[in-house]
Amino acid sequence: MATLRDIQRRIKAVSSTRQITKAMKMVAAAKLRKVQDRMFDLRDYADKMRNVIARLASGAEQEQHPLLAQRCCQNVDVLVMTSDRGMCGAFNTNIMKAATKHIAEMETREVPSVSGGQSQVSITTVGKKAKDYYRHRGIKTRHSWTGLSGNVDYMAAKEIADEVISRYISGELDEVYLVYNEFKNMAQQTVRTIKLLPSEPIVEDGVEQITSADFIFEPSEEDLLNALLPKNIEIQIFRALLESTASEEAARMTAMENATKAAGDMIDTLTLKYNKARQASITAELMDIVGGVEALKG
Repeated sequence: MATLRDIQRRIKAVSSTRQITKAMKMVAAAKLRKVQDRMFDLRDYADKMRNVIARLASGAEQEQHPLLAQRCCQNVDVLVMTSDRGMCGAFNTNIMKAATKHIAEMETREVPSVSGGQSQVSITTVGKKAKDYYRHRGIKTRHSWTGLSGNVDYMAAKEIADEVISRYISGELDEVYLVYNEFKNMAQQTVRTIKLLPSEPIVEDGVEQITSADFIFEPSEEDLLNALLPKNIEIQIFRALLESTASEEAARMTAMENATKAAGDMIDTLTLKYNKARQASITAELMDIVGGVEALKG
């Protein structure tokens, strides 16, 4: 049975933990406000640019740019984006589940023109948690980036995009997918899987939206495609990094709030247990005194 001193020590330890989780929640809130403004500023731009590129892709020939080339899906790369740190609830777990499911679908997809009839899937990770997840399971990753959580800048997105684009243009990759957490609100983050390469027309409700507009290119179609197609990949990756960071901080805020509340409930329970134990101890001492008095009278 726990002594009064043991209960006091537990109350002190849980109180210290509650102070830490409360501070972590405040830090996460400050980081979220900072990245949220950047994310919302970029979101509309990224959506519009993706739509414009998709419409250009629907009217352009595959031969006009290497990023428009549609090849047999022999080599597929899945870019999995997680955080570097934990303490953020199911944030990373949800991404890894979605990535595992998507990778399994790609590996079992039938590709008649490929030897063996199935795609070869490689994995690229952004974030220490994804890197560790595959390393602990003995799964080799093609490339890994870490140290971007809370330190997102455009040059990091450009570095990732340049590496992906160079491998796609060289023919090493035939398709590239991105799995990340999209920020919805403080209590909800949605895992999204999007196709980065090759650039494709817009598909809504399962129907390809072909535009009938005639584009006038200035200075030239080739120059615009050379500038916009790689830029679009950079913007989509940058947007995913910001969305992922905002989602991570929101998930950490929720996790720390729940932990703080749980610590408070535990302190209340331990305090009640301490008071009962103290009362029992006092009662036992009184009974000993009364028993001694009665013994003296006898």
